[in-house]
Amino acid sequence: MREYEDNGRGESLIEGRNAVTEALRSGTAIDKLYVARGETDRTLGRIIAMAKKAGVVVAEADRRKLDAMSETHSHQGVIALAAAAGYAPVEDILQAAAGRGEPPLVVICDEITDPHNLGAIIRTAECAGAHGVIIPKRRSAGLTAVVAKTSAGAVSYLPVARVPNIPALLKNLKKRGLWVFGAAAEGAVPLYEADLRVPAAVVIGSEGDGMGRLVRESCDLLVSIPMRGRISSLNASAAAAVLLYEALRQRR
Repeated sequence: MREYEDNGRGESLIEGRNAVTEALRSGTAIDKLYVARGETDRTLGRIIAMAKKAGVVVAEADRRKLDAMSETHSHQGVIALAAAAGYAPVEDILQAAAGRGEPPLVVICDEITDPHNLGAIIRTAECAGAHGVIIPKRRSAGLTAVVAKTSAGAVSYLPVARVPNIPALLKNLKKRGLWVFGAAAEGAVPLYEADLRVPAAVVIGSEGDGMGRLVRESCDLLVSIPMRGRISSLNASAAAAVLLYEALRQRR
């Protein structure tokens, strides 16, 4: 039986209890673990505990969804979605800035669910010299193969961290001396008037709703991108590119 499969969407699946157990035991980077809803036997409980200890997002799914995902047709109630790259600690991102002798420039993605948008943001962040990207554990795309492909390989060079709570992260970053800039259409400060030479965390909100309320309230400054056309906003990856390259321009 094949244990690792590509499901045709560029996602590598690890199916079956033994295969998933060995992947977790060996430290394979896993983005998400799907388990059959309502099944609570000892083996499955041990797999869930191992996954949570490793920081893997665990989601329940009904059998029909697992059957539709499965390529081996013997998933045994558990399917893991392998990550294209491992997640880094937030501290690694700050250390990357210190190692380069630069003020930190960190991109925070607040619930970016489109993997193509996330991949494009990671690609731009790497090209613009940002030190890392941080995403939430839930309600966000993860480091799937689609994200890796869209990033054009940038996931291999730029650390990406995943945290359980973005507002708590922002509070911690502010204690570490970073200023938090949120991209918002109604931002009081035009982008080109903001000083992005300081240690900075740039927050990009979700594709549909923008930043969540608590995230917005955690920002030191809401900045707006000048718009001259009839369309009132850019998509998330385009907005990130404009902010990051303005930061690069100011820091040169």
